[in-house]
Amino acid sequence: MEKNWIIKELGDRQIIQDLKSSLNVEEIVAQLLIQRGITTFDEARAFFRPQLEDLHDPFLMKDMDKAVTRLEAAIKYNEKIMIYGDYDVDGTTAVALLYSFLLKRYSRLVYYIPDRYKEGYGVSFNGIDYASENEVTLIIALDCGIKAVEKVNYAREKKIDFIICDHHTPGEIIPSAAAVLNPKRKDCKYPYKELSGCGVGFKFMQAYCLKNEISLSEVFTYLDLVAVSIGSDIVPITGENRILAFHGLNKINNEPLTGIRAILDISGCSDLTLEINDVVFKIGPRINAAGRIESGRRAVELLITDDEVLAMEIAHEINNFNEERKELDHSITEEALKTIESSESLIQSKSTVLFNPEWHKGVIGIVASRLIEHYHRPTIILTESNGLLTGSARSVHDFDLYAAIDACSELLEGFGGHMYAAGLTLKKENFEAFRKKFEEVVSAKISADQLVPQIIADAEISLGNISRRLYRIINQFQPFGPENMRPVFISENVRDAGDTKAVGKNSEHLRLDVMENGPQSRIQGIAFNKGYELSKVKTGGNFKICYCIDENVFNNKVSLQIRVKDLKFN
Repeated sequence: MEKNWIIKELGDRQIIQDLKSSLNVEEIVAQLLIQRGITTFDEARAFFRPQLEDLHDPFLMKDMDKAVTRLEAAIKYNEKIMIYGDYDVDGTTAVALLYSFLLKRYSRLVYYIPDRYKEGYGVSFNGIDYASENEVTLIIALDCGIKAVEKVNYAREKKIDFIICDHHTPGEIIPSAAAVLNPKRKDCKYPYKELSGCGVGFKFMQAYCLKNEISLSEVFTYLDLVAVSIGSDIVPITGENRILAFHGLNKINNEPLTGIRAILDISGCSDLTLEINDVVFKIGPRINAAGRIESGRRAVELLITDDEVLAMEIAHEINNFNEERKELDHSITEEALKTIESSESLIQSKSTVLFNPEWHKGVIGIVASRLIEHYHRPTIILTESNGLLTGSARSVHDFDLYAAIDACSELLEGFGGHMYAAGLTLKKENFEAFRKKFEEVVSAKISADQLVPQIIADAEISLGNISRRLYRIINQFQPFGPENMRPVFISENVRDAGDTKAVGKNSEHLRLDVMENGPQSRIQGIAFNKGYELSKVKTGGNFKICYCIDENVFNNKVSLQIRVKDLKFN
């Protein structure tokens, strides 16, 4: 699929020169920093050396004082507390954090993860009934609850209070809970809006520590859980998230919790220095697989245990779940692609909305993302669960999926999420009407550019600019993630230096050997799934490449290479 290459704006030249001088770095480094909002020496110091002391005061968050006061009262009067969380990585890490932290000072705790298939996403009536039957009088809801108006009222009738810790977009009505912690509330002046659900839970425990003169080191023990949630939930790695992810990754690499260490062992990562990318592709999917295939409770059991034998037992179990998940998402994706390809109207649509009652609910979100790789447009995949259609939606760059679904809300039983991902439920008889309305809304709002995948590049440079010093400095930009992606460069007038070849089992990848004006700029690289471009590269003509600077380790020898994302030929 052809991609648009978009180069970021250069930035103010005077600021670039000032920053270059004050930091004693190359101009390209100053430019990269300015593109990330770093314009002064002090901002650069904070960026390269994130400090836990720079975390915001948690009491700046709306209702934080109420949340801490209600928790203190529950502990003082020996109330039973339920820690309730969603079944995904963000929810299960949040539950593990609060449960583990509070259990060290209070024993009347239970935790609850709703069943994805019987209860669905978020706060459930079943969960509240379970709380009531077990004499719970306070529920702390994590990574969910911001739209649970009816459920919170139901709990109040049963003499159960709620503290909600969420980060999803609020609706018009805020639930009548004892406290609602969500930096995205319109009336919340908290300075950082992009915390994960686990991050909001962390801020709650940080506030509890400050109020009760407990050393913050006790809650910092769980920063690896926060980092896993940040990476897996694909929230921006800026501001406070950067601090939390930086120190959380440090903990993963040096002193992980027993459950995290077991996942690293089972995935072959225990001897590696992990980056956020490894969290996204190695740790997160395994934790998620528990909730997708079996129960999110197993993930929490793994994350709260100190027993190494039990941890390895559960890690093996969820690793098997992950293998099953891979098979399911592959087969369903193939089936969905065949459905689209068999219908000219589906091929020509500006959106994809598909339903099959046999599709596994645990992987439909992954399938939606996979389909976007083939048909770059807003996508909703639905299956049947408990008499309703339930679905996962994914968006394309700069298109507000949440607003598009909201425009169809009269046909829905419920929905929630944000600009790029959402969940929804509807009655079966409303499916065709919803598909038609959603297509109309998307067609009216989406631009031609949004229907073409894009690569955002930071700058155009010469291959001769690539050096080990530049690579070392760029590596200090880590942790990478949304709004601080690994820098991407474009080089023009590149040509084969003689040894480019197709590699891989089916010659599906390109091992590049390229240069610009002469051998002094020669460098090797890899372009995954670009083997079909070999003949064009070997013509001897010039072409353009879009790439990241990387390292290659072969026979214990480390060398610089480029990881090519795309090629364009004249």
